[in-house]
Amino acid sequence: MVDWWNGLDLVLKILYCIAIPATLILVIQTILSLLGGFEGGAGVDFSDTSGIDFNGGSDIGEMADAADMSGTDFLSDGGNPADFSIMSMLTLQGIVTFLTVMGWTSIVAIASGTPGFLSIIVGIVLGFFAMYAAARILHASRKLTENGTLNLSNAIGETGRVYVPIPSSGSGTGKVTLNAQGRYLECDALNYSEEVLPTGTMVRIVDVRNDILVVEEDQ
Repeated sequence: MVDWWNGLDLVLKILYCIAIPATLILVIQTILSLLGGFEGGAGVDFSDTSGIDFNGGSDIGEMADAADMSGTDFLSDGGNPADFSIMSMLTLQGIVTFLTVMGWTSIVAIASGTPGFLSIIVGIVLGFFAMYAAARILHASRKLTENGTLNLSNAIGETGRVYVPIPSSGSGTGKVTLNAQGRYLECDALNYSEEVLPTGTMVRIVDVRNDILVVEEDQ
């Protein structure tokens, strides 16, 4: 083993020092992922406007502008499953995948007689392709998971119907029925206007606070 190592040139030694640790980390990540112990961080939901004070009567246009933040892409880190950008690739999984593929591809190319510089270029190119593919797969899996999870913030801007009368001025909660994420929902709701919203009133959801919808009459 020592003789084999001493017989390698400097480039191969560097490549082995990159490829072997990266492969071990990739194997550990894969095992932990299969066991459910390696989960990515939860994405930030920019459409959550729960911190916005509408002061009793909100402007639907302003609410829509706030909700549209969910589609803004400032070199997203991929935390939001709906977004994908170059920054989505720069995760621990992506970097380890790149190093693993780049290292072993370069080693195999050199062993087959390809010049060292060209072998490394080929390894880098294939490493980027592998990193991109891994990021796409992870992105798709997160999006599938998110699509199956009920997020009341997705109801902002939707209309519903009052099922249980909603008191005025936020003095109590009533209930509304609506369709969101392809589901028929019955949710608690608050009304900050000065009038009670009786059963049957059509309302629009303008905010979500502590899993309670904030609604106003849809006119």
